[in-house]
Amino acid sequence: MRRFLLLASLLTSPYALAATECTTADKSTWQDPERFQAQLKEQGYQINKFKITKGNCYEIYGFDKDKRKVEIYHDPVSGKAVKTKVQD
Repeated sequence: MRRFLLLASLLTSPYALAATECTTADKSTWQDPERFQAQLKEQGYQINKFKITKGNCYEIYGFDKDKRKVEIYHDPVSGKAVKTKVQD
C-alpha cells in the first residue's frame, strides 16, 4: 500500500511532469537551427540528434569535445545551456 501511495504522489506531483523551459521569446528571435548546430560542431560537439522541445529548447544528443555522451538543452535565443546531462 505504501508503494502505491508513493507512486501515486509522484505521478500527481507537478515536478514529476515538469519539462525544461528554455524561453518564452517569440520564435522570430531564435537562432537559426542549422547555424546553431554548426557553431556547436565547430566547438567540438558531435550531434547525433537535434530537436526542438515542448519547453522551447534546442535539445541535442551526442558527444562533447572530450567524447563524453551528452544531452543538452539550450536556450534558442541566447544559445546558453540551460540543462546538461553528461555520461562519463
